[in-house]
Amino acid sequence: MTTGVAAEAVATGLPGSGVAIAADGLGKRYGKAWALRECTFALPAGRVVALVGANGAGKSALLSVLAGVLAPTAGRVSLGKVVRRPIGGADGRVAFVAQDKPLYRQFSVADMLRLGGRLNEVWDQARARRWLERFDIPLNRPCGKLSGGQQAQVAFAVALGSRPSVLLLDEPLANLDPLARREVTAELLTEVADSGMTVLLSTHVVAELGGVADHLLLLDHGRLRLDGDLDELLAAHVRWIGPRSADPPVPGEVVHVRHTESQSQFLLRMPGGATAPVAEPPWTTRPVTLEDLVLAHLSTSKESAA
Repeated sequence: MTTGVAAEAVATGLPGSGVAIAADGLGKRYGKAWALRECTFALPAGRVVALVGANGAGKSALLSVLAGVLAPTAGRVSLGKVVRRPIGGADGRVAFVAQDKPLYRQFSVADMLRLGGRLNEVWDQARARRWLERFDIPLNRPCGKLSGGQQAQVAFAVALGSRPSVLLLDEPLANLDPLARREVTAELLTEVADSGMTVLLSTHVVAELGGVADHLLLLDHGRLRLDGDLDELLAAHVRWIGPRSADPPVPGEVVHVRHTESQSQFLLRMPGGATAPVAEPPWTTRPVTLEDLVLAHLSTSKESAA
């Protein structure tokens, strides 16, 4: 189902242009335990943003706060400068598909679309129907008798039918088989290109993000560890391999280090996004993949905590 952001929507927008949704010092606490702390970021409009982190990192909590399902304990959420009207207009809507893909089991698929039309001030029945037709979802079948993957497609259709400017997806591919995952990913990218909406999707399976996301948010124990354009983040990280050494061969932030008896590997983040210098023997460099990047940051955090 869909929901508007139950936080502040600014009429004049945030500083700068092309910001779809932003968080400023965002925090969420359950009793004495913080699920989120001091999260500040601005999501670029018209992009696919990956929200990555281990289980329990706070991904679902962040999405629920951004969607307005949960009220933040600290900080605020704002819709960005791309929004020109108050929440409720087509340009200022946020749709949220939760991890459990909530549907009324006794409702037929057609009933769910009719419900979507009644609950949303802006509704595009043709867009919702087109999504279901792409994946051969029967309109007359009760949602409770659909497979998990088919239920996910109905939830996507209802969300897209509300014509959101921001679409929030919590583990959206979890119930889909590998072929359906690829097809859904391709269709979502088409929707982004056609409508200009921003998609924020959470996952703990980094392999799902290849060729999909172009912006990254990495959560670790409720705190934002990485935030930025994915290509720029990958370019700023380099793996150096050489003889065993206590220190890296060039200046940079040591994200992760691994030693053997005769060899050291340093994953460095170059200062200020600078390009890594040319390696000189006996040192060599290797580019960093998205999986390398995520696992290195999470491993360092885990080792520090231990």
